Amino acid sequence: MKGIVFLGNKNLEIQEFKDPVPGPNDVIIEIKASGMCGSDLKFYRANSGPSSLGLGGDDKPVIAGHEPCGVVVEIGSNVEKKFIYKGMRVMQHHYEGCGNCFHCSTGWQQLCDDGVKAVFGVTGNGAHAKYMKCPASTLVPLREEISFISGAAISCGTGTAWGALDRLGLKANQTIAIFGMGPVGLSAVMLAHKMGARIIALDTNQQRLNRSIEFGADITINPENHLNLLEEIKEHTQGLGVDASIDASSSPSARSLCVKSVKTWGKACFVGEGGEVTLDVSNDLLRRQVTLIGSWTFSKHGQADCANFITEKKLDVDKLFTHRWSLDQADEAYKLFDRQSDGKGVFIP
Repeated sequence: MKGIVFLGNKNLEIQEFKDPVPGPNDVIIEIKASGMCGSDLKFYRANSGPSSLGLGGDDKPVIAGHEPCGVVVEIGSNVEKKFIYKGMRVMQHHYEGCGNCFHCSTGWQQLCDDGVKAVFGVTGNGAHAKYMKCPASTLVPLREEISFISGAAISCGTGTAWGALDRLGLKANQTIAIFGMGPVGLSAVMLAHKMGARIIALDTNQQRLNRSIEFGADITINPENHLNLLEEIKEHTQGLGVDASIDASSSPSARSLCVKSVKTWGKACFVGEGGEVTLDVSNDLLRRQVTLIGSWTFSKHGQADCANFITEKKLDVDKLFTHRWSLDQADEAYKLFDRQSDGKGVFIP
C-alpha cells in the first residue's frame, strides 16, 4: 500500500509499505478519511531527517496522519469481538500507553506514567494510507450519523477544541474570546455557539476570520486593524472582559491578551503548542483571581463525548474542510496547507 512520509524541509514522499497484519490485541482499519492537522507542519517543516523528527527514532519511514477514521476490516485473536467487530465504524485515539496506570485507565494514554509507547502518525504508522494497524484499545466508535471526515476532525482538531471548552466549563450566556481561527479555533467557535455562548473571534487572517461568522462568531476582530485590542474587547463586554478565553494561535501576543482579556475570576486556556508568553503575574493573574489552564488534546472518553454532542446538536463538522485530496496529491496538499490561509484538508485514500 502507499503511505505518506514526511522527510523534513517541506519535503515528503509517497512510499510503498506492506499491508499491515494485526497482532493479537490489534485491529486493522481501512481508512476512509485522514485529516491534516496543524501539528503535522512541525514535522513537514523540520530541517532534519526522520530520527530527529521523532518519526520512529531509527530513520525508518513512518506513515504520517494522526486523525484516523474508517472501518475495522481485521481483528487480532485476543480482541473481544463483542465490542470490536469487522465492519465497525471507528475513530482512533492516536496515543498508546501502558494501558494499566491511572491515566491510561481514565482514557488519557498520552499522559501514561510509563511513557507513551506510540503516537500514531508520529512515532508509529498513521492514517495517511489505505490501512492502519493499531491496538483495539485505542478505538472510539463512530456513530452512523457522523460522516467519516467529521470523525477525522473529532480525532484531533475538533476534539482538542472540545477538550479546552470542557476544561473551561463554559456555560450558556457567557462570553468567550477565541484567538486563532485555524481548524481548532473554528471548531471551538462551532462548539461554543451550540453551548449557547457569545463568541468574540480574533485572527490576523481576514479570510479565516470571515469563516468564523459561518460557525457562529458574534463579533470578529482583526488585530491588525486595532491599536488597543484589550480596550476593543472590553468595549464589547461592558468594560469587564470576557468570562473565558482560548488561545489556539501559539502567538506570544495573543497568549498574553488571552489572559489579560478575561474578567476578574475569569478563565483562560492555552491550546496552541510551543513558544513562550510573558505575563505580569501579579497584575494579570493573582490580583484578578484568574485561572490559567493548559489543555493538551483530549481523553479517549472526551473524544466520544465530543462525537455525541456533535450528533445531538446536529453540527455540520464537514464544513470545516475546504479541501479533499487523494494520497497521490500529498505534495500539493501540504504545500497549500503550509500557507495556513485556507480551511482544513483531508485525505480520502
